[in-house]
Amino acid sequence: MSIQPVFPMSDIFPFSVILDFLRDILMQAWLCLAVVLRPIVGDTIVDAFPFIMGGTLVTVGSVALALGMGLVLGVPMAVLQVYGNALARRLVGLYVWFFRGVPILVLLFLSQGLFLSMGWIIQPFLLSCLVMGCISTAYQSQIFRGAIESLPQGQLKAARALGMRDLTAITCIILPQALRLSIPGWANEFSILLKDSAVCYLLGTMEIMARVNAVAQRTHEHLAFFALAGVIYFVLTLIVLKLLRRLENKVQIPGYSAGTVGSMANNTQHGVKNA
Repeated sequence: MSIQPVFPMSDIFPFSVILDFLRDILMQAWLCLAVVLRPIVGDTIVDAFPFIMGGTLVTVGSVALALGMGLVLGVPMAVLQVYGNALARRLVGLYVWFFRGVPILVLLFLSQGLFLSMGWIIQPFLLSCLVMGCISTAYQSQIFRGAIESLPQGQLKAARALGMRDLTAITCIILPQALRLSIPGWANEFSILLKDSAVCYLLGTMEIMARVNAVAQRTHEHLAFFALAGVIYFVLTLIVLKLLRRLENKVQIPGYSAGTVGSMANNTQHGVKNA
């Protein structure tokens, strides 16, 4: 049984040209692989798999945009929370408190209702990316804040003594070190955000769970297709975490790790107290 997409990809994803190109490549590879898998998993899963993989591209795209938004906004918020004035720290703390305390499902429906009340109609995909990006910004800001605070405070003082401005010292000395130390926490944020993206299908986003649910309703083989969805999420998480682990090893300075930085900071603080 062949299952066709309910909505064309160009209607739900803004980068339709890139997605169509990737989809064609994946389709050709799948046609070759389907000949081998059909006797093993059955015709139903094989015929529905390309349709479900189209949702995988939507899921990966939404998570990538949300992580990018969290990275761009989370770093300045972390800097403000560490080096900003009292007002900036309180505003950032309020933002983090709100988006970490309210469930993502509630935020999705609140955002949809807010935009509809203002007469704005936003695509479910973009709305999902916006909400997940706001949540990821709150969590990533705390990841970067912890990395910044783990660095010895004397580095910024030494930069000031050399005549560097605070902004230059933060961008050229503090942040390069903090971003290296933030990679493990950032990888954990990716895995959490990938799983949280599963609830976005309630808004109409045609991602993995929306397509799996549609196929399961038509074929009445819920166990097989939801197991397939779990395998897809697991494979995506495994691949990205492996890549981030390799990135962490590549950018890590030999003999300079999170534990080393923490001990350096403690020694610096003890030295100041003893002095």
